Amino acid sequence: MKKIYQKILHWLKNQIETITPGQHAIKGASLGLLYVTAFFWIMFASGVFSGLKDGWVFLLFLSFALLAILAAFLTRWLIKLLSNFNNTYKLALLITLPLLFIMSFDWMLPVLILVLASLSGAAILVLKKTGFKKLSNRQKLVTIIGMIIGFGGFTAAGILYSRAGFDVDPMVNAAKSVDVKIAAIRATSPAEKGVYKTKTLTYGSGKDLHRPEYGEEVDLKTDSVNGVPFIDDWDGFGGWWREKYWGFDSRSLPLNARVWYPEGEGPFPLALIVHGNHSMQDYSDIGYQYLGELLASKGIILASVDENFINGSWSNIFGGLDKENDARGWLLLEHLRQFHEWNNTEGHLFHGKIDTENLALIGHSRGGEAVAHAAMFNKLPFYPDDASIKFDYNYGIKSIVAIAPVDGQYKAGNSRTVIEDVNYFVVHGAQDADVTSFMGSQQYERVKFKDSSYHFKSGLYVYGANHGQFNTSWGNNDTGNPFTGFLNLKQLLPIEDQLKIAKVYIGSFLDITLKNKKEYLPLFIDPRKGADWLPETVYLSQFEDSSFKSVANFDEDFDVSTATQQDGRITAENLTIWREQEIKLKSQEKGSRALFVGWDYDFDNKKKTMESVADSVIANYAISLSSAKIDSTAVLVFSAAESKEKTDPKSGGKWVKGIENENAADDDTEQKEDEDEIAEDDEDQDEEEIKVPIDFTIQLKDSVGQQISFPLSTFSPLQRTIEVMINKTGFLNDDKESEIVYQTFYFPFEELQKMNPDFSFTAIEKLIFIFDKNENGVISIDNIGFMKRP
Repeated sequence: MKKIYQKILHWLKNQIETITPGQHAIKGASLGLLYVTAFFWIMFASGVFSGLKDGWVFLLFLSFALLAILAAFLTRWLIKLLSNFNNTYKLALLITLPLLFIMSFDWMLPVLILVLASLSGAAILVLKKTGFKKLSNRQKLVTIIGMIIGFGGFTAAGILYSRAGFDVDPMVNAAKSVDVKIAAIRATSPAEKGVYKTKTLTYGSGKDLHRPEYGEEVDLKTDSVNGVPFIDDWDGFGGWWREKYWGFDSRSLPLNARVWYPEGEGPFPLALIVHGNHSMQDYSDIGYQYLGELLASKGIILASVDENFINGSWSNIFGGLDKENDARGWLLLEHLRQFHEWNNTEGHLFHGKIDTENLALIGHSRGGEAVAHAAMFNKLPFYPDDASIKFDYNYGIKSIVAIAPVDGQYKAGNSRTVIEDVNYFVVHGAQDADVTSFMGSQQYERVKFKDSSYHFKSGLYVYGANHGQFNTSWGNNDTGNPFTGFLNLKQLLPIEDQLKIAKVYIGSFLDITLKNKKEYLPLFIDPRKGADWLPETVYLSQFEDSSFKSVANFDEDFDVSTATQQDGRITAENLTIWREQEIKLKSQEKGSRALFVGWDYDFDNKKKTMESVADSVIANYAISLSSAKIDSTAVLVFSAAESKEKTDPKSGGKWVKGIENENAADDDTEQKEDEDEIAEDDEDQDEEEIKVPIDFTIQLKDSVGQQISFPLSTFSPLQRTIEVMINKTGFLNDDKESEIVYQTFYFPFEELQKMNPDFSFTAIEKLIFIFDKNENGVISIDNIGFMKRP
């Protein structure tokens, strides 16, 4: 048998050799490929030239050909270099590089480990097999250097890994930089527990394979629901493993939740909270116990909904659920249906205990997007992606809270979700390493108020907050990578502080919207109103209510001289930048436009100050308000943010080409040195200036010539752009992350009237922004208008 096998192999080898191309065939194939490609390349270049009639085209195409030849030789050299490596080392590279990349998803760490491990391993084996004494002097030197770099590098890396991280450049907290008296809210901290005794229970299928609280120990049993219309891709290996692990498929999804409720007769408002996309086997629903205990003590039922079974899994690498956030939102409505049934069932624990007209939905991460879908589905008669699926919810959802949400993971009818006539609050952390962009600000723009009831929306951006610490089971690791030492945790708030922020804001938001405790409303206008309740950090807050009347939101057209308000006209003087454009976040467009203005007075030395700048060159931006109907008790509001771009884009590039002095090259060395010195002074001044918050003057004029002028810092100076380092490797290439985050500025007429009692706020004719406080700057302004004072 062995001989027959060898004969077969020999015969196969001979057959292969007879059809293997020889040297002449390979050379002919090479020349054929080169000649034919050269022919077509020349024909292609000639065709382009015949259309353009430009002789430079031939040079361009010749350059492409030369680059291709150079790249080919370089690639061949690299392949040859790799082929000269020892086969064992080549195999080690092929095995380890993919694994190192998967562990870090970054190129720096794999390269660093490759170099250090190779040097350390080489030094160890040389010393073990050969011995130091037997090495030549040169070999000894190389071995010692390898050991120093290898072991020293690992030691340094270990020290850096064990550190919490590094600080970024110091940043001034603009809201705290001026001596403005802020009256504190006269109320108990919304983070303090209330008077109700708290109880807890779980409800669920009673069949859970892994969690007794939803299995044999469940307190209330619920029926499953069919999620097939809303869940795609529960199939293949990923679907098989998901079903094997949980014991059910998408046709029988359980309604599971942990409930914290107040002891008493009620009825009590009800809030549901839902987690985001974490590992499905690392259960996330327990992480909101801190909110459950707080809210229940304040007379609000909280149910932490379990949707772990549609979370991510390791099996997703073979295919998994995709764009399932509509299912997350729909499941919340099914939970509300269950509570309504219990509320109407005599003898049930929750019979008559639920105030069904005061409901709230809270979501974290993907859950933060899902609550928006749920609020929209709640008012629709049909599922927007398939009208054969009827909806009949119409529950009394008054409030939505989105914690570090994503946006656009699911698109209803391929469009972003719009919420109408629901109070909305979104909070996001600047140090978020999971949802790295403030995506909730996109949803904020799409919250609309159309009915006659009072509603408001608010956004909060917190310096030092991350993604996971809003859920106690997630903690400080936002990436899912067990090597948390890769993250720069130095800028992170302690978890106790981040939980306190969540309790203060979510507690007060639900107190306002579900229990009508409007004494907490000023907190959402100005976080300094709750300074006694909140940890010390930078807070950027946006606020808008249903009384807002827009003067300019910059979404109406592409004419920069018109305003949103009918007949509103805009003029500007001495600006270096003036445009209206889509707002760009880190990862997506925001979905709305804003004004961008810049100024630069080009100080040529350190001694020059703003006082020396002539009034005739001061930049300003003015909006006429001739047809505005304004209440005398209203509030002027607008949102603003710094834009990190060049303050004078016309100082270089195409703007100066051709107009420079032709004799500039003949300037003497002394003049050049003077210019360099001035440039260094300007650079030093810029470095100092960027630490100072931006301020400017706001001027109002009425129809009879009266005016009021006041600085932006009457409320607060403008916060400079918040920059963070998410990963420690960011310090190697100065990879600071930032984006435009707006702050709402709020100026009550009642306070402004004190500056000029003769000013008529019902006859405001013009609003002017005068940039007279900083040497230079670029800012973005949005949503200029008026609101009633709450």
